[in-house]
Amino acid sequence: MTTSAREVDERGHREFGRFGKTSVYPGELLRHPAYTRFLHWGVAIFFVLALLTGFAIYTPWLFRWIAPMFGSGARTRLLHPWFGLLFEVFFFFQFLNWFGPMAWKEADRRWMRRIRAYATNEEKLEAEDVGFFNAGQKLYFWAIVVCGILFLVTGLLMWFDNLSPRWVVVVCYVVHDLAALVMLGFFIIHVYEGTAQQPGTFHSMIDGTVTEEWAWTHHPAWYRVVTGRDPRDAYEREKRRLEER
Repeated sequence: MTTSAREVDERGHREFGRFGKTSVYPGELLRHPAYTRFLHWGVAIFFVLALLTGFAIYTPWLFRWIAPMFGSGARTRLLHPWFGLLFEVFFFFQFLNWFGPMAWKEADRRWMRRIRAYATNEEKLEAEDVGFFNAGQKLYFWAIVVCGILFLVTGLLMWFDNLSPRWVVVVCYVVHDLAALVMLGFFIIHVYEGTAQQPGTFHSMIDGTVTEEWAWTHHPAWYRVVTGRDPRDAYEREKRRLEER
């Protein structure tokens, strides 16, 4: 990330920190500060709104169910591009916020080779080299980057369709819809992973904290960095404690 981009992100943390505080209690670790949570929920809310209005426009059998939620069909069409733009704005700042920890590393290649074991919960603990984000989370992030660019370019060309040849606009419709379906698929997986598959993850986007057990279970390398302790030792201690009960 460039120095100017890093400065923008740091300024956002400082300015937003005046309004949003995060309380960390014993046995917890700070996972997401207030600024990060604000950006995350901004991205999520405007993606869902853009998705719903997009479905109403794209799918006739959903139109009569979704369009009245936004007032009318005409208003739905009016709101859709603005929801999309707000999604892009929030994600731009989230991109600056998470660019560093989302960098692809050798540990992520090793994680991808274990993805089946991860998806089926064969292993109780993640590998010791899994840092702040695992490779699956990084894939989702970079998928949003690619889809976000496609949304912006094709969306603008469709919005101002009088400025481009008709065939370009037609191609944009197809690309825009395919990008939306890819995003929807990743979004469903993301919601599942953040709730049922990893209890405690959703909680971290509400109050910003996770338990130490959650940290050494799912992100051992990050746990080691923030605590200076061995995640495997923490696991063994917890295992002995439960056996002694």
